[in-house]
Amino acid sequence: MALETYHSKRNFGSTPEPRGASTRRRKKAAELSFVIQKHAARRLHYDLRLEMDGVLKSWAVTKGPSLVPGEKRLAVHVEDHPLEYGSFEGTIPKGEYGGGTVIVWDRGTWEPVGDLKKGYAKGHIDFRLKGEKLSGEWHLVRMGQKKGEKENWLLIKATDEFARAEGEPDILEERPESVKTGRVVEEVADEKPGWSSKKGKLKTEETALPIPAKAKKAKWPGFIEPALATLAKTPPSGAKWLHEIKFDGYRIQAHIQKGKVKLFTRSGLDWTERFGKDLANALKKLPVDEAILDGEVIVEGDGAVASFSSLQADLSEGRTDRMVYYAFDLLHLDGMDLRGAPLTERKRTLQVLLHSADPVLRFSEHFEEDGQTVLNHACKLSLEGIISKTADAAYGSGRSRNWLKIKCSKRQEFVIIGYTPSTTSSTAIGSLALGYYDKGDLIYAGRVGTGFTQKTAKELFGKLSKLKAAKTPTKKKLTTLEAKNLQFVKPELVAEVEFQVWTADNIIRHAAFQGLREDKSPQEIVRESEGGPVQEPVELPDVRLTHPDRVYWEDVGVTKQGLAEYYVQVWPRMESFVVNRPLALVRCPDGAAGQCFFQKHAWKGQSKDIILAKDPEDDEPVIAIKDLKGLIGLVQGGTLEIHPWGANLKNLEKPDWINMDLDPGPGVEWPEVIEAAIEVRERLAACGLKSFVKTSGGKGLHVVAPLKPKAPWEDVKAFAKGIADSMAEDDSSRYVATVSKAKRKGKILIDYLRNGRGATAVAPYSTRSRDGAPVSMPLAWDELSPDIGPAYFTVENAVQRLAVDDPWKDFWKAAVALPKPKKK
Repeated sequence: MALETYHSKRNFGSTPEPRGASTRRRKKAAELSFVIQKHAARRLHYDLRLEMDGVLKSWAVTKGPSLVPGEKRLAVHVEDHPLEYGSFEGTIPKGEYGGGTVIVWDRGTWEPVGDLKKGYAKGHIDFRLKGEKLSGEWHLVRMGQKKGEKENWLLIKATDEFARAEGEPDILEERPESVKTGRVVEEVADEKPGWSSKKGKLKTEETALPIPAKAKKAKWPGFIEPALATLAKTPPSGAKWLHEIKFDGYRIQAHIQKGKVKLFTRSGLDWTERFGKDLANALKKLPVDEAILDGEVIVEGDGAVASFSSLQADLSEGRTDRMVYYAFDLLHLDGMDLRGAPLTERKRTLQVLLHSADPVLRFSEHFEEDGQTVLNHACKLSLEGIISKTADAAYGSGRSRNWLKIKCSKRQEFVIIGYTPSTTSSTAIGSLALGYYDKGDLIYAGRVGTGFTQKTAKELFGKLSKLKAAKTPTKKKLTTLEAKNLQFVKPELVAEVEFQVWTADNIIRHAAFQGLREDKSPQEIVRESEGGPVQEPVELPDVRLTHPDRVYWEDVGVTKQGLAEYYVQVWPRMESFVVNRPLALVRCPDGAAGQCFFQKHAWKGQSKDIILAKDPEDDEPVIAIKDLKGLIGLVQGGTLEIHPWGANLKNLEKPDWINMDLDPGPGVEWPEVIEAAIEVRERLAACGLKSFVKTSGGKGLHVVAPLKPKAPWEDVKAFAKGIADSMAEDDSSRYVATVSKAKRKGKILIDYLRNGRGATAVAPYSTRSRDGAPVSMPLAWDELSPDIGPAYFTVENAVQRLAVDDPWKDFWKAAVALPKPKKK
């Protein structure tokens, strides 16, 4: 890697990290330096940096080095750093790349063992350290990966006089201090960001806000009409654009003046009180006399994607402790109007302003990579989309093409024109009828019947029952089918709705309610159009859903109808993993909060689209499905989890996949589960098997390898057991292959029993009967990260991923015959 990557990731006007002008070379290999920096960023890790070719080659070691020989520590290869970085200690401002506290944990010299150039190219470096804490011989071993994935290496201590036995003191706990200043991370973190051990605390003039050259002196402008983005089908490309994440919250203009703070919605409503004291107090602490910031208030969940429905629920309950303000623009600052300055300069000033702000205030990062690349990444993470902005443009109120919004799924606001009563409660709504304005006329746009928690459904009933109207408020009279069971209302409320597609007759399909938009007037709601041909949606098959508004997940408002529509959308990717296979089901007829039970045989009243099949070793027929109608039949029967066999009905005795279930015990951190998955992949690859990874929707990860159905169950199970046993034998401190709970504390169970005859594992894209409606989501290997936990993807956010390539699209093409076990 070159220093260009290092430079591109940092704003040296904000971060005290050294720029490093160029690479430098030393004459003697014996003079090669190394440093290990303890880095308390989003997650604590240790950065190993070895001097090579005039730069510091760098690896982020997630758990830090271990002195126990053979103990593997994941080391992610990151960008090259300048040699000057070896002495850096201090705080990288929040909002900057790698924001957090850095200390020099160890330093010294190193020398390669053998040919360094060949070893680095091959991916196996043997070397000796001579540091103040670490010494002796070490190994860095690169793990196999596909093109485009992150380079994952393993850092391993060799056996020598500097090694320690398992159970001896951990060097990380024994010596936590900096070898440069003697301070621990917490002591550095307590100082204001901007401290560097080279200069001490940065002086006030060094941290003064950079005022853009085109800023003008101006009086306090009051509320400024916000800039609005135009919907686009594809993101722009080229150096003139920068790209930001599209936040799923309320657009808020923050005013700071004379020690007071006011928070305005995009239409100018004063919502200061609604957002509580934390945001206002944090804004008051900013080192300005007056300022106007443009940004978005969101709710940040625990490891999940922020959602508007969560924000709406918190506002309804008067809860403000989860709210965060992401600022993406600065319009006015201490008597200066910044709107005429280029966006990049306004953002630079904003970033410096926020670098020492309270955690509830965040700087909205931007990306200068190709717009499609940024959009793909956002969709993979199930985010709403991106906003692309002209980098050198002034701030212009109103809608323009200087700001473009590109979404991972279709979403907009609609006017509520009516509702249907719930079929399960006399005081709740079952669905909403929607419309939008076109040249002053209200146009019918279809219905939304999912996304309502029980509480929301009752609150909407209370609001709408007071707005009853005798006839439709739309210009055109609704058809008998459109008006069926509808109670019309006055068009006074606005709903935000996510949906799959517009049909040719201008009706939305597969819609989910996100929340009321109290910041928008009904009259400003128009249909957003991105152009392009109309896509016809995949319709629900002709399967009767009784009580479609029955809520299956109360905490997030996913109904029976919503679950059916979710499966319709993921069906093309899910089909081959569930059709014509015996199934074990988790049925919860009263929803996830009610009684749930396993079912693998027929039940009274089950859908005729669920088929029965013969298992020679079972006295009763087993359950299976042959098409989408069968899947919707399972939904009708209250099925919240689908667990298929690893074999097809046509070849029941020859499995066609291996599933290694990584189940973490108490005390195991998520990065350790990721390391385990990567190790399973490497062991399978060494045997000639290509493997794929998915979240379980529960606690762990599944590593799945496709097989040609030639080997019997006992051989496949024995092979899987061999993988699990070898991992447990090689690293008994981390892995266990036995199910006993007593042996699992602090360890990961490598569950090979999923590969026995009649055993099952949750299907890709299947939901789980847990809070939040999580799903088991296929991932690409390079997506594994601390940011995506086992229950990150849910019914609510999973569909956004369909906008990008299927990471398992080549699953069946990779199938090979089960290899013969290799001797250890």
